[in-house]
Amino acid sequence: MRTMAFDTQTLSAEPLCRPVRPLARNGNGAIDIAVRIPADFRLLSGERLGQRQVVGRLHGKAGAPLIVVAGGISAGRFVHRTETNGLGWWSGAVSIRGPIDLSRFQVLAFDYAPEAEDGAQSVTITTHDQARLLGLILDEIGDPTVAAFIGCSYGGMIALAFAELFPARVEQLIVVSAAHRAHPQATAWRGIQRRILKLAQEAGRPEDGVALARELAMTTYRTAEEFAERFVTEAPTSAGQAYPVCEYLTARGKAYRTHTTPSRWLSLSDSIDRHNVTPEAITTPVTLVGFTSDRLVPIDDIRELAARLPALFRLVEAPSLYGHDAFLKEDEAVAAILRTALKDID
Repeated sequence: MRTMAFDTQTLSAEPLCRPVRPLARNGNGAIDIAVRIPADFRLLSGERLGQRQVVGRLHGKAGAPLIVVAGGISAGRFVHRTETNGLGWWSGAVSIRGPIDLSRFQVLAFDYAPEAEDGAQSVTITTHDQARLLGLILDEIGDPTVAAFIGCSYGGMIALAFAELFPARVEQLIVVSAAHRAHPQATAWRGIQRRILKLAQEAGRPEDGVALARELAMTTYRTAEEFAERFVTEAPTSAGQAYPVCEYLTARGKAYRTHTTPSRWLSLSDSIDRHNVTPEAITTPVTLVGFTSDRLVPIDDIRELAARLPALFRLVEAPSLYGHDAFLKEDEAVAAILRTALKDID
């Protein structure tokens, strides 16, 4: 095991999918894969999903080694900038000649269940359920072996669950800012967010609830040190007026208010806290990355996971000003880790 240290989200719309099979794909374009969910598919809770299909998107070189990429609960299938959707959520990493090189690999990303539908109820869904849905997409494209599953935040939890369920389907994991279970303090913060969402639903103000819950979430993604550098503490004229940091959080909340629904956020937030894998059962080689400033996934949890994994390839511990969002902000450092992990795939 080697340890390296260093110093050093774009939200997008979710257009209707196009049910095109990737077997007809030529060149380096991107294509959607819409896969019907079997009628007998049940979540581990016993519930059924309201949606009829799960949608993935293949980017990059057709026929090349397959890399699965999954991010936080705001991420989806548009991981790379495309002709249909502008900037993807991780275009800094997934690009031609980038760390995840689209001229060398094909990259699969997918939309997490449940879909964001007005009026839909929340569902009890686990990271293992998301892994099973990903398995349906892989079945549809011919059941290729996944050369590497790169998962960040919630996506890292899904990667661990996938390897626990399907060890023969993946050759290596790169898990960033995710552990084998949620930390109780992070669960406490998310629990407050969920209560905000429920209160807003009951008040008939669902978008306001999403915005306010997002404001709180932003304070957990970043660090006290970053906020101290960015914002002055000068008080406004009167009580009740916004401080500079509050104006920033309000803007972030407004930008997010229509990106999801309360029910979907409730479902995915609970899924994070319900996450639980047995590290000893994961036999796939793992590159594990943790940031020492991350308050949502404390570095001690990453270290515990590393100590319990039977096939740990590498543990990277890194400082960052950006806390849990470091995987989105520390482009050069993350790129170096990814290039090292992927260099021998051909």
